[in-house]
Order: sequence, then C-alpha cells, then structure tokens
Amino acid sequence: MKIDKIGLDGKKISIDVSENIFFAKINKKNISNVIFKQYSNYKGRKAKTKQKNEIKGSTSKIYAQKGTGNARHASRKAPIFVGGGVAHGPKGENNYKTKKLNKSEKKLSIRSLISEKNLNKDLIIMEDFNAEINKTKEFFKILKNLNALHSLLVFDKSSRNMINKSSRNLKNVKLTDINHFSSYDIAKYKKLILTETSVKEIEKKFL
Repeated sequence: MKIDKIGLDGKKISIDVSENIFFAKINKKNISNVIFKQYSNYKGRKAKTKQKNEIKGSTSKIYAQKGTGNARHASRKAPIFVGGGVAHGPKGENNYKTKKLNKSEKKLSIRSLISEKNLNKDLIIMEDFNAEINKTKEFFKILKNLNALHSLLVFDKSSRNMINKSSRNLKNVKLTDINHFSSYDIAKYKKLILTETSVKEIEKKFL
C-alpha cells in the first residue's frame, strides 16, 4: 500500500508500507483491554507511613492506669497522639496483581492504533533527519507547520539524535524509539510522527 512521506521542505512522496500495520482492521476491544492493563500495571504503591511499633521512643505509660480521672492510655506512640503511629496507613507494598499482557495482544493493539491514526489523518511520516537541529524554536516551527504540537515522535536512532536537544523542552511532545513506546502512548497523543526508517523498523517488529 502507498502512503505519503513528507520532506522537511514540505514536498510529499509516496512510499510503500505494510497493509497489515497501516491499513489493518481496527480492533477497539483489544485496544481498550491493552491500555487498561498497561495503565493498571503502571500504578505504584510506594507511599509508606510508620505504624505504632515503628515509632522510636519510650514505651512506658504516660500516667497511671487508674485514679487520674483521665482515659486509659499506654505510650505516646498511639495513633491518637501527635507524633504517634498512623493507623491503617499505606505500608509501601505492591500488594496488587500485575495484569498479564501477551505479546500478540500488544502487537495487535499497536497495529490497530497506527491504522486508526492513519484513518483519521493523524499519522505523519517524515523523511529521516540528516542535519542536526539544535534550536527548540526551529523544531517547534516544523511541528507547527505539520499541525502536530501534541504528538508522539517514534524516530530511528539517527534521526532521534538529530533533534534530541531541540525537542527536549517542548510541551505535549514525546520523543522515543520503537523499543520504548506503548499503546497507551499512541492513544494519549493526538498525532503520531514516524520517520521513513522507523516505519521499516516498526514493520519488522510488529508484523
């Protein structure tokens, strides 16, 4: 199948791409399941509060059990006192089950999402970057001309190095390669931008 590749000068040239990736059947149920699993697995359980037995200090009673007219208390480590332990607080444990994500399931969702971007005209294929772009302003202008200020850039290693500095401070733009993006990333950003070389790499990996 043919698809347009855009040069840095704005010229369009048709290139051959895999029908099974860029014109595949869109499986909405699979996309939903994969993104749900990926989002669930990203959740961290790192918060930690000290329990009563973890507080340092004296364990002696603060006053006599009887005869004072006050409520009965043990040490000041109790949760009701300032500086005491926290009752039922987070324990810093990853006590949830990781949802299993099969490779075939992941590949199918990637193909469906790329095809959906292509169908909605939110997929942009650019020629490889041969010259380094150091200024953010210059790369911002390129994205603005492409109407792609909210985009995921999946570039080949060489092109990625050429724009790494200029894309670093752009808001709502993520630069990555074929080994470090997910279905969640494609769905999150409005536009998906690939280079001609990264297209070939994606075809090789996700077919």
